[in-house]
Amino acid sequence: MEDLMHVEFGKMMLRASLTFFILLVLARVLGKKQLGHLTFFNYITGITIGSFAANIAGESRTLFLNGLVSLIWWSVLTIVIEYISLKSGKARVVLDGQPTILVKEGQILKSALRKTRVNIDDLSMLLREKNVFSFQEVHYAILEPNGQISVLKKEYEQTVTRADLDIPTPDFVYLPTEIISDGKIVKRNLQELNLTEQWLQDELKKHGIENVHEVFYAEIKKDGSLFINK
Repeated sequence: MEDLMHVEFGKMMLRASLTFFILLVLARVLGKKQLGHLTFFNYITGITIGSFAANIAGESRTLFLNGLVSLIWWSVLTIVIEYISLKSGKARVVLDGQPTILVKEGQILKSALRKTRVNIDDLSMLLREKNVFSFQEVHYAILEPNGQISVLKKEYEQTVTRADLDIPTPDFVYLPTEIISDGKIVKRNLQELNLTEQWLQDELKKHGIENVHEVFYAEIKKDGSLFINK
């Protein structure tokens, strides 16, 4: 009995390990849109793929090869459907749906609420998640295919910008990016910013730092200066 339990345990560990790495590869192949559950279709396929993987890893009565074929085939179908939706606008509407205007020019559209099966309390909650606590502030509210809501406030409710006040704004030179992490230079980020390690060393010396290992974290700010945490 002990030998049998040992063999069964080892088999389950092997199944779980193989499933883990296969799922990791498929996640990379399916892309960020799938991982982000950007649409209802992505959400459903993500849950189903996870269910397949769980059955393969934890259910000994399911033949590993059968489960693996089902997992891969479902992923292939997902990629094919995503490709079709990429090429066809009509398919995109069928698969992903369309945004629905719930509030138009300050008026709540009851027909749109009925169509999307969203009640007034749901709409209020979605608006509060966008820091909008009164319908009076809303010019447009649009329910996106992923279930999130986009809000355009009325002009007098919108935040004042520097341009509105004619306040001088420094030039945006760089996207704020980490260039040192745990005492190591993030070379890929430096290359993307068209900067050299020599430039970084010179900048560190200006801050009294002789060795990059003295720095725990550093990022380049949008104006080209450095934020450094030793």
